Amino acid sequence: MYLNRTRTFSAARPLAALGLLLGSALARPAPTTAQDMARVRQTIARLTAPDLHGRGYVSGGEQRAAAYLQGRFRDLGLQPLAPDYYQFFTLPVNTFPGRAELRADGQPLRPGLDFIAAPNSGPGEVRGPVYRLDSLVFAQPAARQKLLATPLAKAVLVLTQAQAGRLTELPPVVQAHLATAGAQLTLVPGKLTASIAGEQAPRPRLEVRAAAWPAAAHTVRLRLDARLRPAYRTQNVVGYLPGTARPDSFVVVSAHYDHLGRLGRDTYFPGANDNASGVAMLLELAAHYARPENRPAYSIAFLAFGAEEAGLVGSRYFVEHPLLPLPAIRVLANLDLLGTGEEGLMVVNGRVFEDQFARLQRLNAAGGYVASLAARGQAANSDHFPFSERGVPALFFYTRGGIAAYHDVQDRSETLPLTAFRAVFGLLRDFLNGAGATPGK
Repeated sequence: MYLNRTRTFSAARPLAALGLLLGSALARPAPTTAQDMARVRQTIARLTAPDLHGRGYVSGGEQRAAAYLQGRFRDLGLQPLAPDYYQFFTLPVNTFPGRAELRADGQPLRPGLDFIAAPNSGPGEVRGPVYRLDSLVFAQPAARQKLLATPLAKAVLVLTQAQAGRLTELPPVVQAHLATAGAQLTLVPGKLTASIAGEQAPRPRLEVRAAAWPAAAHTVRLRLDARLRPAYRTQNVVGYLPGTARPDSFVVVSAHYDHLGRLGRDTYFPGANDNASGVAMLLELAAHYARPENRPAYSIAFLAFGAEEAGLVGSRYFVEHPLLPLPAIRVLANLDLLGTGEEGLMVVNGRVFEDQFARLQRLNAAGGYVASLAARGQAANSDHFPFSERGVPALFFYTRGGIAAYHDVQDRSETLPLTAFRAVFGLLRDFLNGAGATPGK
């Protein structure tokens, strides 16, 4: 799920016309039955494997994940919406490909568990004394003058998360002086939550779990490699099944396959719930509708978006360069964070598209799928948002409850419960059938 950042992007190459694709025949039938839980586990395990590097922008992790999905689409007999299923685009992205080391008074802290890089951190190798920010600088001019008289270029600025949130309250001259510190460490209460940025600060910035930080630390040594990629080329992976009765009308299933990538050579973010679980659901629905007896009346497009974590970049690019007419979309079901379900299912935009949510409620009551089905209003927190902004009836489904792992190294396949996965599959199938996916309608 996207964590509140937006990025720019550009076209990488022209794409094939949809009309030619709709005229082509399906390559082959789906090889296996749909909604196979063993296969679901295998899909999630593959997407979270170490050699996919957190499906990010170091060592071609997102490209390896895209190639895996390309192969799955081909095996299912989906037709490509773009040449070889790939819709290319570019984005700026800050990456952490090499060293990620932090020591306080000689004590090593663990990357991913005890500290992470701020998304816009710059690179650097720093060894220097700790400078703890005094909260009096926010209220007392004398404290600010004392700070301004203290050289910081060789020091490591340590501040609390609350202090970091208040830095913009300080006079510009004080802010500029703080920015001269050799590095900045922000102490975070609770869990560490990583994200992605498309810009880079001039010096290292780390976020440290407050409970892991030695309170009396005097010296810090850190090494961080950071590389800004100003025009990284990535892709959406896009396929479809032509409708048997009304191929010019579409039902769309979407899920983002990218994640946060690596933090140095030894640490990566697996992204099991976010969003290997949503991709697994997309593939299970594709397997279901690819079977001859389930071929849909309307065409169904399966859109695996890249760069969602960088600011919904892939879905925004698709909406601005659509491979199918947006007015032809009857409904879009966006799948993100579907690996839990102890507390039911949430539908973002359910309060916007009330008729669609009412139909979901009726289907859930009839099928007894999930114990709780709740609705939210509009939110720009996943790939449904660019579509709903263009008037497409787009709903975002995510499960609630269960594990607390999110945007961290603990979001692993082996701890993902998949509590409501079968139930959500059934509800989504019935919902999509009612929107035009039922054979013969």
